[in-house]
Amino acid sequence: MKILNIRVLQGPNYWSIRRHKLIWMTLDLEDLEQKPTNLIPGFAERLVQLFPGLYEHECSEGRPGGFLYRVEQGTWMGHVIEHMALELQTLAGMDVGFGRTRETSQKGVYHVVFSYMEAEAGIYAAKACVRIAEELIQGRPYDLTADIQRLREIREEERLGPSTGSIVEEAVSRGIPYIRLNRRSLVQLGYGINQRRIQATVASTTSNIAVEIACDKEETKNLLEQAEIPVPRGMVCHDEDDLREAVRQIGYPLVTKPIDGNHGKGATTDINDWDKLLRGFHAARRYSRSVITERFIQGYDHRVLVINYKFICAARRKPAAVIGDGTSTIRQLIDQVNADPRRGYGHEKVLTAIKVDEFTTKILEEKNLTLDSILPAGEELFLKPTANISTGGTATDVTDLVHPDNIFLCERIARIIGLDICGIDLITPDLSIPLREAGGAVLEVNAAPGFRMHLAPTEGLPRNVAEPVVNMLFPQGSQARIPIIAITGTNGKTTTTRLVAHIVKQMGYRVGFTTTDGIYINNQLMMRGDCTGPVSAQFVLKDPTVEFAVFETARGGILRAGLGFDHCDIAIVTNVQPDHLGLMGIDTLEQLAKVKSVLPESVWPHGWAILNAEDERVYDMRKNVSCKVAFFSLNEHNIHIQANARRGGISAVAENGYITVMKGNWKIRVERITNIPLTFGGKAVFNIANILPAVLAGYLRGFDIEDIRLALQTFIPSPATTPGRMNLFRFKNFQVLCDYAHNAAGLRALAQFVKSVDAAPKVGVIAGVGDRRDEDTIELGEVAAQTFDEIIIRQDRNLRGRTEEEMIHLLTTGIRNVDPAKKVTVIPKEPEAIDFAFRTAKPGSFIVICSDVVPDALDQIMKYKDLEAVAS
Repeated sequence: MKILNIRVLQGPNYWSIRRHKLIWMTLDLEDLEQKPTNLIPGFAERLVQLFPGLYEHECSEGRPGGFLYRVEQGTWMGHVIEHMALELQTLAGMDVGFGRTRETSQKGVYHVVFSYMEAEAGIYAAKACVRIAEELIQGRPYDLTADIQRLREIREEERLGPSTGSIVEEAVSRGIPYIRLNRRSLVQLGYGINQRRIQATVASTTSNIAVEIACDKEETKNLLEQAEIPVPRGMVCHDEDDLREAVRQIGYPLVTKPIDGNHGKGATTDINDWDKLLRGFHAARRYSRSVITERFIQGYDHRVLVINYKFICAARRKPAAVIGDGTSTIRQLIDQVNADPRRGYGHEKVLTAIKVDEFTTKILEEKNLTLDSILPAGEELFLKPTANISTGGTATDVTDLVHPDNIFLCERIARIIGLDICGIDLITPDLSIPLREAGGAVLEVNAAPGFRMHLAPTEGLPRNVAEPVVNMLFPQGSQARIPIIAITGTNGKTTTTRLVAHIVKQMGYRVGFTTTDGIYINNQLMMRGDCTGPVSAQFVLKDPTVEFAVFETARGGILRAGLGFDHCDIAIVTNVQPDHLGLMGIDTLEQLAKVKSVLPESVWPHGWAILNAEDERVYDMRKNVSCKVAFFSLNEHNIHIQANARRGGISAVAENGYITVMKGNWKIRVERITNIPLTFGGKAVFNIANILPAVLAGYLRGFDIEDIRLALQTFIPSPATTPGRMNLFRFKNFQVLCDYAHNAAGLRALAQFVKSVDAAPKVGVIAGVGDRRDEDTIELGEVAAQTFDEIIIRQDRNLRGRTEEEMIHLLTTGIRNVDPAKKVTVIPKEPEAIDFAFRTAKPGSFIVICSDVVPDALDQIMKYKDLEAVAS
């Protein structure tokens, strides 16, 4: 078997609108295409032995054991690998369950699709399961242990921690979108101007000064002491002389910890002699140049969580420990504790497995013990100096037992430090007694406190501590999203996108939009290039200045990674024409329509899909959407428009020389077509088709007709507003039109305009696209021959696997099919082809340049314009 391609989908996609996180592997079975599973001796038995959990996979049979029945009856290896990849991830603690396997148009090549929790883990599972399947086919034994452990490691490396993850999950449950901004814990909640950010449990609302104070333990202690908060007596030590002074002033027992440490790193507790004090001092110095030495307070370690300056919950913590039984070694006792099904690797379960590290070794050495020592029955041995859950500690929820005085105390501490998400560590025998009465003290105030002990305590009631965080970031009535209008289709996407963005901008919004030309924020070009995929969409959604987003959304981005957003408010589908067929597993117009339909199917139920009533494949998309639907057509008598009118629906049509919105049978005339610059006096019919859905989108957003009309009047086609889209240049003796038309449907639409122009001869500079089918390129040549008197064939910079000779042959074949005597000149390089067209231009001619690199072509044309101006 051979893996041809692996794609990571992260948004609504070709395979599923709801399941965004999918691996899409293209797999060539090679010789195994001739060997379904029932023809491989012993394969089913070996598969079940290695993956007994596959019995739970129902598959298309709809019952436990259904998939294994398919294996016994005979299924293809791609289908098996899909289920293996799901089960392998589940064994590693990532419970996933969605999968699809479909054959491509190429015999023996399959699309294997399955869900993942972490992308890198999904990729690993795909590759590993191909390898494992080959071993099973050969009858060789295989041990999954290493693969499962590696997947666990990948999961821990890649996923958000439990605290950040809980906030994200709470936000998602409310419909608040998120974007992960780095591989660690920096996350954006919401879109555009309405976004908030979190990093671990520090929020964009958190005071930087407060974090600085909390990270300086001495400064924190001074502020609390000044406010009459009970804290342990202590001092900052830099050397052994300071340590001696601390012993003289405070006395044993003592605690040492780095002045700016966290998570218990470098801390040593219950120090009762000089040797241990020195060891503790040097342990703390590994993390900080200054060491706090303070009185060791007897009592239990408690953590109180205050969010938005309100008490939320409290937990009593205990360090990782074992209790002797008189017969087992410490090593065996640790293994017994780790056998608890609640303990796991990293953060995968409620509790973390206890790991023997340098802190454990130091504790054992101090007590003259080793891992092979046997503890007396009933004796408890703490294996860590601090009660962190991440090092194997336990937590008991005591929220309902906290005394009101202690609640007020903790809320006051949060205010004193200024932390809106605040973890307060206290030592006290009992939180149900006021801290001073119990002889307790406040040890630390923590920025970015961990939530895990509260979300899933070892004992007691779990607390949804993420809820108050999201309440604080997004108070009731606030918005997390910005409006999104997305446009897809074969032709007309870019012009429609730019016009929609112009209409929205006229309404006073700061707009971010993406096109095949680049990314624009408030009409300023941020990035040049084809920016119609999910990365570009998220560029806009991450921008904190953007109030409204408009996205050109191309087929390639949807197939490569899915949409860059989960939902949109309005989706426009312009048309579905035969272009890009034979690429990325899309071989038919029906499949291409399914790709385009991802956009309208992602619209919110209260939103709108705007569909082309003249394109039956687009019109049929209405059947699978969950939103409201509106239609557009150049013909008000279109049967679908008429049917929609009878239902009282909304449409946009061209009628009696007007752009008109129809509500039922009522007509709202927006503007005369000839008054709209984009139509070139009504001659550019394809632009009228682009205007209709743009007007409809504005109308459905509630924009006034007067404002839409003004936007249409002020949208002037030019190299600045619509680069490469109907850019007309008038020279002294001839005219030049630059356009991006690159397929037969696009050129055919452009031909309608060219034919309406009173000029001769009409010259076309054309090229085919290398990754299109032969018949598509031949058809392009045929349309060119029907449109132009003379043709100049050039070549794209990237021939996409073709040779110049192939492309020239296909285009000339199409041209000769129409007119064997047509004048054809071949000049491969685009700049030279354009120069030739200018040098040989006849008076009265009309030159159409179908450009590959639009900015360069426009620059070249403008140079000729400048030369003409200088000459005149």
